[in-house]
Amino acid sequence: MFTFPIPAVRQVIERGRADAAANGGYRNPHYGLAPGQDEQPGLWLVGDQGVYIMSNGKLAADGRPLVIYAEECHPAGDLDWWDYKRRHFGADDGIQFLDAEGVLRTINGPAGATHLTVRLTETSITLTAIRR
Repeated sequence: MFTFPIPAVRQVIERGRADAAANGGYRNPHYGLAPGQDEQPGLWLVGDQGVYIMSNGKLAADGRPLVIYAEECHPAGDLDWWDYKRRHFGADDGIQFLDAEGVLRTINGPAGATHLTVRLTETSITLTAIRR
């Protein structure tokens, strides 16, 4: 399971929208292998050096996306990030697209929710808003 503060999740989605408006749309997370798929407001859950979410709006030539690491899996602060990433995301690097509307429905649902949790299995992704 990976945990992200809800205000940070909102910032990532808004940054993606702002980048898309300024630079002509949304990036494709499939490296050109699935043109037109997932080129919409959302965020990417990325597993490589740690696990993080990032904005998906197209970037200016010198632009950088907004990146927020999972509380459990930041290489700069978690000594066991590599083992945690392997156990809960898998050994390979990867990207999972999360639709902005679905994420916002999840985090807007329960009153008082402070964090979004993302749980991955081999066949599903479960988003839950929790209070910490």
